[in-house]
Amino acid sequence: MELIEAIRCRHSVRRYTGRAIETEKAAALKEAIARCNAESGLNIQFVLDEPKAFNGLFISTYGQFSGVRNYLVLAAPKGKDWEEKVGYYGELLVLLAQTLGLNTCWVGLTYKKIPEAFSLREGDIIHCEIALGYGENQGKQHPLKPAEKFYEAEGAVPEWFRAGLEAALLAPTAVNQQKFKFILQKDGKVATKTFFSPWGYTRIDLGIVKYHFETGAGTDHFEWA
Repeated sequence: MELIEAIRCRHSVRRYTGRAIETEKAAALKEAIARCNAESGLNIQFVLDEPKAFNGLFISTYGQFSGVRNYLVLAAPKGKDWEEKVGYYGELLVLLAQTLGLNTCWVGLTYKKIPEAFSLREGDIIHCEIALGYGENQGKQHPLKPAEKFYEAEGAVPEWFRAGLEAALLAPTAVNQQKFKFILQKDGKVATKTFFSPWGYTRIDLGIVKYHFETGAGTDHFEWA
């Protein structure tokens, strides 16, 4: 599965089967996590076969988690730049998992911290977690909002920008809030804006959507402003 196909197929899944993640798939994820941590300075950890973090948890808007035994812990120091990295590299791993035939769900507050399952560096906090495994279903796509609400352009809009925006609109964001906008500048660079949300997580969301945008647009077509 190509990454752009993974973007189109990935949906949040909260109910999982008891099927174990195969050794070779777990190894591929661990290798990618090590690369992400080395490149970003994050402290992402892969927790396997630990059932307590999501046991019995319920989100009134979306329903109950069940069967979650595997998850990623995304830890880093506090700060907006770190939050954006959490989103960017976390979504890289989410899409890798999708290419491996696994399902995922970004989770903000609705999980229990199991201290014996991971370790934090001095100054780290857990920004969020990602449930991961074989879903009981493949989830479903939220209704898409008009693309025109999410960009500004100084001049004609090239096809690569439209492709990046299409990919960004398929990105998961906290309670589907999508508090972002892309700006195509005259010099061809792409800037971003975020907007206030009472739910928070806008910087993590920005990292997620920027990874989607890069995947759709192709990084050889533009630079970030």
